[in-house]
Amino acid sequence: MVRRWVPVLVLGGMWWWAVLRLLLEPQHAGVVEGAVAAGGWGLSLLPVHVASSGRPEKAADEPAVDRTDIPS
Repeated sequence: MVRRWVPVLVLGGMWWWAVLRLLLEPQHAGVVEGAVAAGGWGLSLLPVHVASSGRPEKAADEPAVDRTDIPS
């Protein structure tokens, strides 16, 4: 579980650092800060909530198919 959250926290910290640097010191911020901030914002627009997480379950009214009698 730690291996999953450490990269998320590091990338989230980098994004916040870039956004705060752009807001607080825009004259000293560079291309890297802008790219990190825009990239993180762009990732938040991805519709990951509509992605399939696995195979759909078989509906109850579908007939079961017995594959044992099919010749190969």
